[in-house]
Amino acid sequence: MTAILAPAPAPPAEILAVLSLLCPEVVHDIEQNWNAPVSDYARHLWRPVARPASGPSIAARSILRDVLHQRLAAIMQPEEVGKALDEFEHRPVIQSGLHCLLLMDRITFDALLLAWLGAVENGLSAFFGFMGTTMTMETVGQEGPGWLDVGDDKVNLFGMGRHKLCRKSVCAAGPVSLNKRALEAVGDETDASRWLGTLLASQDKVFATAADALTELNGDLVADWDRSGMARPVFIDDRLAASAMARHLDDDGSLLSRLLFEPARRQRLDHALQEAASGPFGRFLPNATDYFWGIREERVRKLVLENGRLIEPDRPHGVSIPFERLHLRQALLDGVLLPNLFLMFLVLAILPRVRVVGGLRQIGYVALFHSILLAALDENAPEERDLAAELQVRENGWGMRVIDEQISVREQLAGLPEGALFPDLLRQYRLRTFAETTDDLKLVRENARWRKIGRAFGV
Repeated sequence: MTAILAPAPAPPAEILAVLSLLCPEVVHDIEQNWNAPVSDYARHLWRPVARPASGPSIAARSILRDVLHQRLAAIMQPEEVGKALDEFEHRPVIQSGLHCLLLMDRITFDALLLAWLGAVENGLSAFFGFMGTTMTMETVGQEGPGWLDVGDDKVNLFGMGRHKLCRKSVCAAGPVSLNKRALEAVGDETDASRWLGTLLASQDKVFATAADALTELNGDLVADWDRSGMARPVFIDDRLAASAMARHLDDDGSLLSRLLFEPARRQRLDHALQEAASGPFGRFLPNATDYFWGIREERVRKLVLENGRLIEPDRPHGVSIPFERLHLRQALLDGVLLPNLFLMFLVLAILPRVRVVGGLRQIGYVALFHSILLAALDENAPEERDLAAELQVRENGWGMRVIDEQISVREQLAGLPEGALFPDLLRQYRLRTFAETTDDLKLVRENARWRKIGRAFGV
C-alpha cells in the first residue's frame, strides 16, 4: 500500500486574510516559512534586496551608507567597516522596533536574537538594529530603559530618582553612570554570572547619555554571550536618522527638501498624511508631532507647525525653530530636533530601499508610509515616476515577538554554555518551526489593532 501523507499544517487563513489587507508581503513571508525552522524565517528576512534604481533612492542610499560608515568607523577596524558595508549593500536590512532597553528585557532580547539568527544564517559579519530613543526612562511603574529586569525583581539601572526617570528621555538624559551598589546587591541574591560581570566592568564609566550607555552595554553583553563573534550587532538610533535627514536637507533640490519646503508639495504631502490618518488603517499611524520632535531639558517634546515655525504648543519659552531648510538642518545637527517616525523611515528605509523588520504595529505603519509617499510624488517628474515604480515592492517584514519566550532572559540563559549562548540558541531555533514559536500566530490574533481591522472589513 502507498502511504498517504497528511498535508502540512497551514497558517490560520482568517489571520492571513486580515494581514493581507495592509501587508501582503508579510503574509507571503509567513506562508513561505510556516513549517520551516524559525532560523529559516530569519534567513528569509535577511535575503538580498534589489539595488536602488531611481535618482532619489540612489541618493538616499549614498547618504545612508555615509552615516553608517561613520557609525561603524567608531567601533570597528577599517577592513571590518568595508566588509560590513559591502554586506549591507547586498542585504540591506535593519531590525527596527527595538526600544532602547538593556537586553535583559525579554522582548528586546528575543527580537535581537531573531536578527542575529538572520545574520548568521546568511553569513554576515554584522547586522543593524535600530534602538528607538525617544521614549522616557520610565514608561510605567518600574518599566522602561531606566530599569533592569532580573526576572524576579527590578533594579534602578542608573540610580536616578523616579520623578526624574519619567521626565527624561533616553536620547537626552545624561550624563549617567551605572548604579553600582544596586547591581552588586543583585549578585549577592541570584546567579547573575551570565550578565552581571559584563555590566560591572563598566561601573566606573560616565556616559554622555542613557542611550550611549545602553548601546555600549548591549554591545558588551552580546560580545560576551557570543565570544566567537559570529555576527556583530551594530546599534543605531534616532540620532543617526537625524544625521541622515540633515544630509538630505543639504540640497534644496532633494526630494525631501521639495516635499517639505515647496508649498504645493507640502500641501500635497499633508493631504496624503491626513487621508491615511482618517482612513480605515489610520489607527496604525503615529501622529504625535509635526514632522520633528524637539529636545529641551533632557526631554523629547511634541512640536506643532504654526506660522512658519516648529513650536511646543502652549510653551512660550519652549523649542521654537523656523520651518526653513537651513534652520532645520542645523537643529538636527545640533541635537535640538529628531525626525518623527515618518521621516525616519523615509531616510533609513523607504527611500534607500532597505528592508525593515519590526513589530505588529510597525508593519502596518511602514506600509502606510509607503502609500503616503507614493501619493505625494509628482508623476510628471521622471525621477519621481521611477521611484514610484520601485515603491511597488515594499521591503517590510515582521520580526518583533516572532520569538516570544514567556520566561525572563535570566531564565532563558540559565544552563546555556558560557561564551556560546547565542550559538547554542541557534541550534535550538533550527529545530523549532515558525508555527511553533508564534503559537499559530496567537499574538496577531490577540492584537487589538488587527482585530479591529478584521471586524471593520468583515474578515
